[in-house]
Amino acid sequence: MYRAILPNGQLEADEYERIENGVELYDEADNLLAFVPYANLEAFLTEHAYADEGPGVM
Repeated sequence: MYRAILPNGQLEADEYERIENGVELYDEADNLLAFVPYANLEAFLTEHAYADEGPGVM
């Protein structure tokens, strides 16, 4: 699972593809969920970012 952090919320996706102007997010059936321009993408995290119980960097 991947999580795209946006200025107004977040999106979860099973797969992604980096393209020239942003990231395309896909569900488990390879359906396009959203295109997120790099200008609107604050962070892009994997599920491992939430698995660690140690302190995180904000």
